Amino acid sequence: MKNNLVETIVDGHKISPVLPSTIKNFLIDIDGTICDDIPNEEPERMATAQIFDGALETINNWFDEGHIITFFTSRTEEHRAVTEEWLKKHGFKYHGMLMGKPRGGNYHWIDNHIVRATRYEGKFTELEVRPAEIEVFKL
Repeated sequence: MKNNLVETIVDGHKISPVLPSTIKNFLIDIDGTICDDIPNEEPERMATAQIFDGALETINNWFDEGHIITFFTSRTEEHRAVTEEWLKKHGFKYHGMLMGKPRGGNYHWIDNHIVRATRYEGKFTELEVRPAEIEVFKL
């Protein structure tokens, strides 16, 4: 992966670097998003999970466009090997994988960087911009 990070100085001090606005940092769930929804309690099913239509092509296209692909999964470290093997077998291109995402959904991400969310609802297609209601901190 090329280092596309841009160094930023504010009030004479370095702050955390940022990506150019043309590069997205995709954090993608695995179970129920790119393949069958398999709970950690049934790891024997992970090796044979069925991939969802469009997932491979869409994600690999983003990778080829220069975006950063990181799988962010509720699977635990003990599932890393089977998960990496499954991703490789299916030909997914990615930069990294973060294990141990909290389970249960209803995620509320708070960060000092721009965060955008896209809920997977059964089909991988091109992304489009739509107005949406969001929660923000009171001023």
